[in-house]
Amino acid sequence: MSAYKRVLGAAVLVGTLLTGCSSSTDSLPRLASDAVILAFGDSLTFGTGANSDQSYPAVLENLSGRTVINAGNPGEVSADGLRRLPGEVDAQEPDLVVLCHGGNDILRKFDRAQTRENLTAMIEYLHDSEIPVVLIGVPDFGLFLNTADMYLEVADDTGVIIEEDIIADLLSDNQFKSDQVHPNAAGYERLAESIQTLLEQHGAL
Repeated sequence: MSAYKRVLGAAVLVGTLLTGCSSSTDSLPRLASDAVILAFGDSLTFGTGANSDQSYPAVLENLSGRTVINAGNPGEVSADGLRRLPGEVDAQEPDLVVLCHGGNDILRKFDRAQTRENLTAMIEYLHDSEIPVVLIGVPDFGLFLNTADMYLEVADDTGVIIEEDIIADLLSDNQFKSDQVHPNAAGYERLAESIQTLLEQHGAL
């Protein structure tokens, strides 16, 4: 085999591998102009630390041009979120769900395995309902903020798209937080922009 053919064969193989890496889990369905996005979570979704029109769902609605429902319930733990989710889905009939939950479990030092199971069950319920999901990672709270490993594990297990670092980044910078565990208005704006970019990158917008 000539050197040219060996190089050509290698290029084809690399191209095939790269194409294979772009699976269905790497893309989201295109959201119609009248689509509904359900932002489901706890106080980080509700917008604690800012006015209601400064929450990330409110900002995302303006950025995306889609209806974004704020289904944030401050103080809620993941087990209660799992019980609440079906009612929100029935009421809102969303085309996509942005899931940001589990932070209160972390703060209260709940069993991580159970929190992971609850997050996985939420996603599986949504997948069974044929609703695509974007997962937002929440950090372990301490001196140095890094997204809790369970979010990456849940994303790997379920194949959902995840925004890994934005909340940890915001809460590591005083200019973007209202207290130790919540962003301020500028932080929520950054969070909404990050989600908007993610939706654009994966074909939803």
